[in-house]
Amino acid sequence: MICGLDHLVVLIDDLAVGAKAYELLLGRAPAWRSRSDGSEAVLFTLDNMTLELMAPAGNSPTAERIRNVMRIWGEGLASICFRVDDIAKMHRRLDRVALKPDPVAEVESRDLGSDATLHWKRTRSPTDLTRGVRMFFLELAQARPHSAAISPAPILGLDLVVISTEDPERAAALYGARLGLDMALDRSHQDWGRLMFFRCGDLIVEVVKRPVAGGDQTHDKLWGLSWRVADIDASRARLVAAGVGVSEVRAGRKPGTRVMSVRDGTCGVHTLVLERAGRA
Repeated sequence: MICGLDHLVVLIDDLAVGAKAYELLLGRAPAWRSRSDGSEAVLFTLDNMTLELMAPAGNSPTAERIRNVMRIWGEGLASICFRVDDIAKMHRRLDRVALKPDPVAEVESRDLGSDATLHWKRTRSPTDLTRGVRMFFLELAQARPHSAAISPAPILGLDLVVISTEDPERAAALYGARLGLDMALDRSHQDWGRLMFFRCGDLIVEVVKRPVAGGDQTHDKLWGLSWRVADIDASRARLVAAGVGVSEVRAGRKPGTRVMSVRDGTCGVHTLVLERAGRA
Protein backbone atom coordinates (compact mmCIF):
# COMPACT_ATOMS: atom_id res chain seq x y z
CA MET A 1 0.00 0.00 0.00
CA ILE A 2 2.89 2.37 0.78
CA CYS A 3 4.82 3.01 -2.44
CA GLY A 4 7.52 5.33 -1.12
CA LEU A 5 8.50 8.15 1.16
CA ASP A 6 6.70 11.31 0.09
CA HIS A 7 8.33 13.87 2.36
CA LEU A 8 9.91 14.66 5.70
CA VAL A 9 9.23 17.83 7.66
CA VAL A 10 11.97 19.77 9.45
CA LEU A 11 10.81 22.47 11.86
CA ILE A 12 12.99 25.57 11.96
CA ASP A 13 12.79 28.97 13.58
CA ASP A 14 14.00 31.13 10.67
CA LEU A 15 12.86 29.90 7.26
CA ALA A 16 15.26 32.08 5.26
CA VAL A 17 18.27 30.84 7.25
CA GLY A 18 17.17 27.22 7.01
CA ALA A 19 16.48 27.40 3.29
CA LYS A 20 19.93 28.89 2.66
CA ALA A 21 21.58 26.16 4.74
CA TYR A 22 19.87 23.40 2.76
CA GLU A 23 20.64 25.08 -0.56
CA LEU A 24 24.31 24.73 0.43
CA LEU A 25 23.96 21.18 1.70
CA LEU A 26 21.90 19.83 -1.18
CA GLY A 27 23.45 21.95 -3.94
CA ARG A 28 19.89 22.56 -5.16
CA ALA A 29 17.41 25.42 -5.30
CA PRO A 30 14.06 25.34 -3.50
CA ALA A 31 11.28 24.06 -5.76
CA TRP A 32 8.26 25.45 -3.86
CA ARG A 33 7.49 28.18 -1.33
CA SER A 34 4.12 28.40 0.39
CA ARG A 35 2.30 30.00 3.29
CA SER A 36 -0.74 28.81 5.23
CA ASP A 37 -2.46 29.71 8.46
CA GLY A 38 0.29 29.76 11.06
CA SER A 39 3.18 28.43 8.99
CA GLU A 40 5.38 29.01 5.98
CA ALA A 41 7.34 26.36 4.11
CA VAL A 42 10.09 25.76 1.58
CA LEU A 43 10.27 22.46 -0.33
CA PHE A 44 13.29 20.77 -1.87
CA THR A 45 12.17 17.94 -4.17
CA LEU A 46 14.85 15.39 -5.12
CA ASP A 47 14.81 12.17 -7.15
CA ASN A 48 12.95 10.08 -4.56
CA MET A 49 11.40 12.38 -1.94
CA THR A 50 10.77 15.93 -0.78
CA LEU A 51 12.25 17.75 2.20
CA GLU A 52 9.88 20.32 3.68
CA LEU A 53 11.30 23.07 5.87
CA MET A 54 8.55 24.62 7.99
CA ALA A 55 8.60 27.66 10.27
CA PRO A 56 5.91 29.36 12.37
CA ALA A 57 4.33 32.50 10.92
CA GLY A 58 2.23 34.98 12.87
CA ASN A 59 0.47 34.35 16.17
CA SER A 60 -2.22 31.82 15.35
CA PRO A 61 -2.76 28.62 17.39
CA THR A 62 -0.94 26.66 14.67
CA ALA A 63 2.09 28.96 14.88
CA GLU A 64 2.14 28.66 18.66
CA ARG A 65 1.97 24.85 18.47
CA ILE A 66 5.01 24.83 16.17
CA ARG A 67 6.90 27.17 18.50
CA ASN A 68 6.02 25.03 21.49
CA VAL A 69 7.35 21.89 19.77
CA MET A 70 10.63 23.67 19.07
CA ARG A 71 10.82 25.00 22.64
CA ILE A 72 10.65 21.40 23.87
CA TRP A 73 12.65 19.55 21.22
CA GLY A 74 14.54 22.22 19.32
CA GLU A 75 14.81 22.47 15.54
CA GLY A 76 14.87 19.21 13.62
CA LEU A 77 12.88 16.37 12.12
CA ALA A 78 9.22 16.59 13.09
CA SER A 79 7.17 14.24 10.90
CA ILE A 80 7.28 11.61 8.18
CA CYS A 81 4.79 11.27 5.33
CA PHE A 82 4.47 8.08 3.28
CA ARG A 83 3.30 8.14 -0.35
CA VAL A 84 0.40 5.83 -1.24
CA ASP A 85 -1.30 4.99 -4.55
CA ASP A 86 -4.82 4.85 -3.13
CA ILE A 87 -5.58 6.85 0.02
CA ALA A 88 -8.98 5.18 0.51
CA LYS A 89 -7.41 1.71 0.58
CA MET A 90 -4.66 2.93 2.91
CA HIS A 91 -7.26 4.43 5.21
CA ARG A 92 -9.08 1.09 5.39
CA ARG A 93 -5.84 -0.73 6.15
CA LEU A 94 -4.90 1.69 8.91
CA ASP A 95 -8.34 1.23 10.40
CA ARG A 96 -8.07 -2.59 10.24
CA VAL A 97 -4.73 -2.58 12.07
CA ALA A 98 -6.10 -0.27 14.79
CA LEU A 99 -4.08 2.84 13.83
CA LYS A 100 -7.29 4.92 13.90
CA PRO A 101 -6.68 7.24 10.92
CA ASP A 102 -8.21 10.70 10.71
CA PRO A 103 -10.81 11.24 7.97
CA VAL A 104 -9.18 11.77 4.58
CA ALA A 105 -8.68 15.48 3.87
CA GLU A 106 -8.18 17.21 0.52
CA VAL A 107 -5.39 19.79 0.62
CA GLU A 108 -4.16 22.49 -1.76
CA SER A 109 -0.87 24.37 -1.73
CA ARG A 110 -0.02 27.45 -3.81
CA ASP A 111 3.54 28.40 -4.75
CA LEU A 112 4.29 32.00 -3.80
CA GLY A 113 6.56 32.53 -6.79
CA SER A 114 4.69 30.99 -9.71
CA ASP A 115 1.13 30.87 -8.31
CA ALA A 116 0.99 27.20 -9.37
CA THR A 117 -1.04 24.83 -7.21
CA LEU A 118 -0.58 21.29 -5.92
CA HIS A 119 -3.37 19.04 -4.67
CA TRP A 120 -3.29 15.94 -2.51
CA LYS A 121 -5.34 13.78 -0.19
CA ARG A 122 -3.97 12.78 3.18
CA THR A 123 -4.68 11.15 6.50
CA ARG A 124 -2.71 10.65 9.69
CA SER A 125 -2.68 8.34 12.68
CA PRO A 126 -2.47 9.61 16.27
CA THR A 127 1.11 9.81 17.49
CA ASP A 128 0.36 7.73 20.58
CA LEU A 129 -0.43 4.83 18.19
CA THR A 130 2.66 5.40 15.99
CA ARG A 131 5.06 5.25 18.94
CA GLY A 132 5.52 9.01 19.19
CA VAL A 133 6.49 9.56 15.55
CA ARG A 134 4.18 12.07 13.81
CA MET A 135 3.09 10.10 10.74
CA PHE A 136 1.04 11.01 7.63
CA PHE A 137 -0.09 9.16 4.50
CA LEU A 138 -0.57 11.05 1.25
CA GLU A 139 -1.87 10.51 -2.29
CA LEU A 140 -0.45 13.26 -4.51
CA ALA A 141 -2.55 14.35 -7.49
CA GLN A 142 0.43 15.49 -9.60
CA ALA A 143 4.21 15.44 -9.42
CA ARG A 144 5.94 18.27 -7.56
CA PRO A 145 8.43 20.50 -9.40
CA HIS A 146 11.99 19.20 -9.08
CA SER A 147 14.72 21.19 -7.32
CA ALA A 148 17.25 22.29 -9.92
CA ALA A 149 20.95 21.68 -9.27
CA ILE A 150 22.76 24.97 -8.62
CA SER A 151 26.17 23.53 -7.68
CA PRO A 152 28.42 20.71 -8.87
CA ALA A 153 28.11 17.32 -7.18
CA PRO A 154 24.64 17.93 -5.72
CA ILE A 155 22.67 15.55 -3.52
CA LEU A 156 20.70 13.10 -5.69
CA GLY A 157 18.17 11.82 -3.19
CA LEU A 158 17.67 10.28 0.21
CA ASP A 159 19.32 6.95 1.00
CA LEU A 160 17.75 6.34 4.40
CA VAL A 161 15.87 7.95 7.28
CA VAL A 162 16.83 6.79 10.78
CA ILE A 163 14.28 6.19 13.53
CA SER A 164 15.62 5.54 17.04
CA THR A 165 13.74 3.10 19.29
CA GLU A 166 14.09 1.50 22.70
CA ASP A 167 11.62 -1.30 21.86
CA PRO A 168 12.70 -2.87 18.55
CA GLU A 169 10.10 -5.64 18.65
CA ARG A 170 7.15 -3.25 18.85
CA ALA A 171 8.76 -0.91 16.31
CA ALA A 172 9.23 -3.85 13.92
CA ALA A 173 5.56 -4.76 14.36
CA LEU A 174 4.53 -1.19 13.50
CA TYR A 175 6.64 -0.70 10.37
CA GLY A 176 6.52 -4.27 9.12
CA ALA A 177 3.29 -5.99 10.10
CA ARG A 178 0.99 -2.97 10.45
CA LEU A 179 2.29 -0.55 7.80
CA GLY A 180 3.38 -3.31 5.44
CA LEU A 181 6.97 -2.24 4.75
CA ASP A 182 9.29 -5.07 3.69
CA MET A 183 12.04 -5.87 6.21
CA ALA A 184 15.33 -6.15 4.33
CA LEU A 185 17.71 -6.56 7.28
CA ASP A 186 17.66 -7.34 11.00
CA ARG A 187 21.13 -7.38 12.50
CA SER A 188 22.76 -6.74 15.88
CA HIS A 189 26.30 -5.63 16.75
CA GLN A 190 27.84 -4.95 20.15
CA ASP A 191 29.17 -1.54 19.07
CA TRP A 192 26.17 -0.05 17.29
CA GLY A 193 23.20 -2.03 18.60
CA ARG A 194 20.35 -3.54 16.58
CA LEU A 195 19.54 -2.34 13.08
CA MET A 196 16.40 -3.10 11.10
CA PHE A 197 16.04 -1.94 7.50
CA PHE A 198 12.59 -1.56 5.92
CA ARG A 199 12.33 -0.93 2.18
CA CYS A 200 10.28 2.13 1.24
CA GLY A 201 10.41 2.74 -2.50
CA ASP A 202 14.09 2.97 -3.42
CA LEU A 203 15.22 4.11 0.03
CA ILE A 204 15.35 2.62 3.52
CA VAL A 205 13.59 3.33 6.79
CA GLU A 206 16.22 2.30 9.34
CA VAL A 207 15.00 1.52 12.84
CA VAL A 208 17.87 1.37 15.33
CA LYS A 209 18.13 0.33 18.97
CA ARG A 210 21.39 1.73 20.27
CA PRO A 211 23.36 -0.09 23.01
CA VAL A 212 22.47 2.53 25.64
CA ALA A 213 20.04 1.74 28.44
CA GLY A 214 17.44 4.00 30.02
CA GLY A 215 15.49 5.40 27.06
CA ASP A 216 11.75 5.83 26.56
CA GLN A 217 10.25 2.41 25.82
CA THR A 218 7.03 3.76 24.31
CA HIS A 219 8.20 6.67 22.13
CA ASP A 220 10.45 6.35 19.09
CA LYS A 221 12.15 9.39 17.52
CA LEU A 222 12.95 10.57 14.03
CA TRP A 223 16.72 10.78 14.40
CA GLY A 224 18.64 11.45 11.19
CA LEU A 225 19.07 11.33 7.43
CA SER A 226 21.58 9.87 5.00
CA TRP A 227 21.76 11.61 1.62
CA ARG A 228 22.85 9.87 -1.59
CA VAL A 229 25.50 11.34 -3.92
CA ALA A 230 27.23 10.17 -7.08
CA ASP A 231 30.77 11.25 -6.09
CA ILE A 232 31.38 11.80 -2.39
CA ASP A 233 34.84 13.31 -2.89
CA ALA A 234 33.43 15.98 -5.19
CA SER A 235 30.53 16.61 -2.82
CA ARG A 236 32.91 16.98 0.12
CA ALA A 237 35.08 19.44 -1.79
CA ARG A 238 31.99 21.50 -2.63
CA LEU A 239 30.80 21.60 0.99
CA VAL A 240 34.25 22.43 2.37
CA ALA A 241 34.59 25.28 -0.14
CA ALA A 242 31.19 26.59 1.05
CA GLY A 243 32.31 26.55 4.68
CA VAL A 244 30.17 23.59 5.78
CA GLY A 245 31.78 21.45 8.48
CA VAL A 246 32.18 17.84 7.33
CA SER A 247 34.24 14.83 8.40
CA GLU A 248 36.76 12.95 6.33
CA VAL A 249 35.34 10.33 3.99
CA ARG A 250 35.32 6.83 5.53
CA ALA A 251 34.05 3.36 4.70
CA GLY A 252 30.36 2.89 5.52
CA ARG A 253 28.90 0.01 7.52
CA LYS A 254 27.28 -1.37 4.39
CA PRO A 255 29.88 -3.00 2.11
CA GLY A 256 30.62 -0.94 -0.96
CA THR A 257 29.64 2.42 0.56
CA ARG A 258 31.63 5.48 1.59
CA VAL A 259 30.23 8.09 3.96
CA MET A 260 30.97 11.39 5.64
CA SER A 261 29.26 13.20 8.52
CA VAL A 262 27.91 16.74 8.18
CA ARG A 263 28.63 18.65 11.38
CA ASP A 264 26.70 21.89 10.86
CA GLY A 265 24.18 23.58 8.61
CA THR A 266 21.50 20.88 8.99
CA CYS A 267 19.04 22.62 11.37
CA GLY A 268 19.47 20.04 14.10
CA VAL A 269 19.24 16.94 11.88
CA HIS A 270 21.90 14.23 12.30
CA THR A 271 23.21 13.95 8.74
CA LEU A 272 25.40 11.63 6.66
CA VAL A 273 26.29 11.79 2.98
CA LEU A 274 26.73 8.42 1.26
CA GLU A 275 28.20 7.14 -1.98
CA ARG A 276 27.37 3.66 -3.23
CA ALA A 277 29.85 1.47 -5.10
CA GLY A 278 29.99 2.01 -8.84
CA ARG A 279 29.39 5.74 -8.66
CA ALA A 280 28.37 7.62 -11.77
